[in-house]
Amino acid sequence: MANNLLKGKRGIIFGALNDMSIAWKVAERAHEEGAEFVLTNAPIAMRMGAINDLAEKTGSIVIPADATSVEDLEKLIQEAMDHLGGKIDFILHSIGMSPNVRKKKHYTDINYNYYNQTLDVSAGSLHKILATAQKMDALNEWGSVVALTYIAAQRIFPDYNDMADAKSLLESITRSFGYHYGIKKKVRVNTISQSPTVTTAGQGIKGFDEFINFSEQMSPLGNASAVACADYCISMFSDLTRYVTMQNLFHDGGFSNTGVTQQVIERFGSED
Repeated sequence: MANNLLKGKRGIIFGALNDMSIAWKVAERAHEEGAEFVLTNAPIAMRMGAINDLAEKTGSIVIPADATSVEDLEKLIQEAMDHLGGKIDFILHSIGMSPNVRKKKHYTDINYNYYNQTLDVSAGSLHKILATAQKMDALNEWGSVVALTYIAAQRIFPDYNDMADAKSLLESITRSFGYHYGIKKKVRVNTISQSPTVTTAGQGIKGFDEFINFSEQMSPLGNASAVACADYCISMFSDLTRYVTMQNLFHDGGFSNTGVTQQVIERFGSED
């Protein structure tokens, strides 16, 4: 049900690949809530996905950009403002990639060139987006930037590999840049720590299906879906959350605060 929560707002959505992407769901919901936005992804990712279908569905345009390139980001942000007719009100950062995970390199024996790529794409890109937007004065006051993260930034999930380090850095950038951007322009910067979600990126992690099942049993409300995450993002882009900034917001059905559930206890007991 739409409530025009984003009516009159303009945005940039990074990371929509296909209809399994959380960014894809965010774009659909933002459109339903009255927002206008530009879609963007790296050129190589665009060749793998169906982002043009999403653009047609939401009445938006696609501007390719490498989020690790300041030059690309400057071009993207300027073209977005030109197309949308003014400054930006919200940005979604839904970007993550680990060559070490793809190449099945163990965390204790990673390739450090790959490691640098992981950190740059998955976290450093947020700093570059924020820094570029600030220098270009591209975000309106009370604008909102949301980046997607995961609880592996705080707890060990062995097969999450160097992406855990990247998410830790992502959350640190959120706090640090959120402070400076808040003082200068009252721009809000937050991360949403989502339940494990079936996406193209998530499926590349070893044991992902088993972990989703474990998380479901460890979460009092069950795992949050991609659509539910999109709803949360919309609320963070809206004026209803104006004073929320520099936060890591768990959207995981209670997983982050649960030590153990009766369902898990009974499952282990049944194996005796």
